[in-house]
Amino acid sequence: MRSHRVLPRRLALCTLLALCAGHAAADQIVRIGFASPLSGPQAHYGKDNENASKMAIDDLNGKGLVIGGQKISFQLVTEDDQADPRIGTQVAQRLVDADVKAVIGHFNSGVSIPASKIYSDAGIPQLSVSTAVPYTRQGLKTAFRLVGSDGQVGSALGHFAVKELKAKSIVAIDDRTAYGQGIADEFIKAVQANGGKVARREYTNDKAADFAAILTAIKPLKPDVIFYGGADAQAAPMVRQMKRLGINARLMGGDMLNTPKFIELAGADAAGEFSAVPGSTLASRPAGKVFEQRYKARFKQDVVLLGPQFYDGVMLVAEAMKQANSTDPARYLPVLAKISYRGVTADFTFDSHGDLKQAPVTISEVKNNKWETRAIIR
Repeated sequence: MRSHRVLPRRLALCTLLALCAGHAAADQIVRIGFASPLSGPQAHYGKDNENASKMAIDDLNGKGLVIGGQKISFQLVTEDDQADPRIGTQVAQRLVDADVKAVIGHFNSGVSIPASKIYSDAGIPQLSVSTAVPYTRQGLKTAFRLVGSDGQVGSALGHFAVKELKAKSIVAIDDRTAYGQGIADEFIKAVQANGGKVARREYTNDKAADFAAILTAIKPLKPDVIFYGGADAQAAPMVRQMKRLGINARLMGGDMLNTPKFIELAGADAAGEFSAVPGSTLASRPAGKVFEQRYKARFKQDVVLLGPQFYDGVMLVAEAMKQANSTDPARYLPVLAKISYRGVTADFTFDSHGDLKQAPVTISEVKNNKWETRAIIR
């Protein structure tokens, strides 16, 4: 629980004066909501997202934007959803009550989907990196996806497993979250569509650390590939336990595996494992390398995963407001739906569902203790 204590009167006054000075030159303060897991085992994803969102806010405020005849100051309203759907809906309502003009988040599909209905009821655009297909299939005009979907990622991985890795025996495991189940479903469909077969499907949860029972059960199948739908914090101990049990399968997973933390936790056992990210590499984008350098210089760490997409989300909202000449969601939402914007991570145009019209998938393999690109599928 966050502690609260009374500031000394002088310090409180100085803090108030500083806040007032920061917005003194602005005619209008525009609040942008942010939501991601900032505590718990997925906090490294959330902090990455928050860092990049703060960069975007600072970049916008440095431009001195004038919208609707008023000088605008953007303010990030940050919430920790703890990757929990129940808390996520509470967070969504708090952001609505805070009168935010847009929400960048959430990170997890299982949180984004229930929260999206709250934002829709309030008429507030939500720009999310959540990949579960249902997120943009609810008929909500306020939901936009900043990356490709599980359908695209799962399809790419399924094709790669059968056609490139020539896997004959394939096992799928998922963590029963909306993300894990969704991407595993899509992977299995793609394996079958490419003439392959999934010998077995197993289930775990997003807090598990011991996979001995599952791995022992599938060992007799002699899998060539084990697909895991879930996060790096579970995938790393899973791959280490695979090696200890003498299972020589390649581990494959979606974007939540593609982190420095997976390599750190898995150690030498990370070598040769695969992941797929819904998007291009930063190095392949004109502004990507510059963003990466700026991020590392400011935060003294590498980009974790999808922080750059959060940066683009903030910038997309501001661009739509500029084009509509209004910060009112009802005015700029139709512009956002039809926008064409060249961002750090993608060229953004949305279809009628709120999905990207062009969403490449990057497949990577751990080599030399880092993720190296194996293929970009467009």
